[in-house]
Amino acid sequence: MRMTTRYAALGLAGLLLAACHHQDKDAPLAFAPADTPYVVANLEPLDDDTREALFARANAQLPAQLAQFEAMASRMEQSDPASARLLRALHAELQGKDAEAFARGAGVDTSGHAALYGVGLAPVLRLGLSDPSAFEAFVGRLEKAWGEPLETATVDGQNYRRHVFTSAGTQVILATVGKQAVAALLPADAAQPLLRQALGLDRPQKSLQDDGRLATLAKAKGYRKWGIGQLDLTRALPLAIDGKDPLFAAIRRSRAEAESAKTGEPVANQLRTSPGCAADAVRLAARVPSLSFGYTRLDATHQDMRMDVALAPDISQAFAGLQVALPGLGNDDGGAPFDLSIALPVADLRAFWGKQAEAVVAKPFTCESLLDLNDSFAKLGPMMQQAAIPPFGDMLGLRLALDTLSPTPDSSLPDFSGRLVLATKNPDVMLAMSQMMVSSLSQLKPAADGTPTPLPQDMVGMLGQPAWIARADQALALGIGKHEDKQLAATLKDPTGQAGQMVRLHLDGAMYLAWLKLMETRIGDLASATAAISQDPDAPAADAHAADSDASRAQAQFAAMKAQAERIRRIDVEMHVEQGGMVINNRTELDPAQG
Repeated sequence: MRMTTRYAALGLAGLLLAACHHQDKDAPLAFAPADTPYVVANLEPLDDDTREALFARANAQLPAQLAQFEAMASRMEQSDPASARLLRALHAELQGKDAEAFARGAGVDTSGHAALYGVGLAPVLRLGLSDPSAFEAFVGRLEKAWGEPLETATVDGQNYRRHVFTSAGTQVILATVGKQAVAALLPADAAQPLLRQALGLDRPQKSLQDDGRLATLAKAKGYRKWGIGQLDLTRALPLAIDGKDPLFAAIRRSRAEAESAKTGEPVANQLRTSPGCAADAVRLAARVPSLSFGYTRLDATHQDMRMDVALAPDISQAFAGLQVALPGLGNDDGGAPFDLSIALPVADLRAFWGKQAEAVVAKPFTCESLLDLNDSFAKLGPMMQQAAIPPFGDMLGLRLALDTLSPTPDSSLPDFSGRLVLATKNPDVMLAMSQMMVSSLSQLKPAADGTPTPLPQDMVGMLGQPAWIARADQALALGIGKHEDKQLAATLKDPTGQAGQMVRLHLDGAMYLAWLKLMETRIGDLASATAAISQDPDAPAADAHAADSDASRAQAQFAAMKAQAERIRRIDVEMHVEQGGMVINNRTELDPAQG
């Protein structure tokens, strides 16, 4: 028996040693503190298909990000010209390249591990490098485009480069540490311990690699093992609100100094923090303790993600078992090209928010940065009482289904056809209120079996197309456009929501492009307004720069959205509340022929 026990102990020790042996002591997560308030990381190297899918997504977003860099540079040009030039240098390095070409040119290991995490609230990015000399060459090109070398410094033999953002009181540091690139945003006067930890010279007593939290999260939520993220608000909010985090303290001080220069308000007055801030932050974070997200499927034709928002028990309990009788909320697959269902159970929402308002009124927040919440909740109580008035108080939900949508020349309103469904406990009251407001509806008496009833001719004339109304036991439906009457009865019989289900959205690629065509008109309006500001001789130069950058950013974002929309077959979003929190599932299907 003693020999058997000894062999078992030796076997267990061997397994533990093997497990330790397979942990890379220099993996990015080995440098991330276990108590970090946020993290996004890969737990495993990327396979070829996943890498290609991620880069395809990055390429679709790259034009908008470049426009964002230019907009930021334009806004910083007056207050911090050196930083504006640095952003434009980075813009020039990215211009004309796809995401993978840029990464490879910078020496990044595109299949390796990476992690973005907080040392306190200071973000630190660690990337595996396939060629450290290529990363150094990338930094050299950045310096050349900028027009001057970055400031260099050394701590305990570790060299790093840095640039100080004078207008924000922060600095960005860049370093090559072994076969990893490290970038961090720190206070401009970062203390040595924070600097050493960001560079990885001092490791945390317990790391996220030791903790295993992300692996556990991936298994519990069904996330794939790359691109997993978590924000721990129980750690982040106290750091942000009580004023003790070095990075946030530096940013607050910088803003206070700028305000003091304008108004004369003493910096010390602006930075004063009441003793109750820490307790208020903990109290607030307890309502929404954390959120996490990750891909559940990612390949050439699918980009599926899940987000989990942890909620306080009383919030989950209020909605997890709630079943809303909104036709269409329970549809599992598809619907109209644009089909949005939102649960709005006003009676239940009134009860919930009324309790929240009572709790804040009974125990107000004392922290200066949260005082506005006291006013908001004080007003919320009376608003909830008013919400009880019929027909609004009887509302259960709303559904909008569009079958067609297109811009109309010389009109701000588009051509469309579709259906609007109002779920209500008392459709008769809803109809009666409508008839009181619009006298021509007074003769309408739709049957309760969903049979469509045409609207009066004067209403049809106002809408410019035929329209019908239909009624069910707990819903009214309005159909506008040719042939919509043929769908009203079936629409009212669509599945209602499951327990806890709150939102459902379906959008197909053609309809997404139709929405973008409407946006294109607004982009043109913005461009016209920008031109007017730029040509106005009395307009301040800063306003002209800001207007130009806003227009440029909007146009680039539109172009990126349009390019992405041309690849999309469908988008489906579903949100529900379960015991423990809220879950949002987002499924995107792409057309490989448009890749």
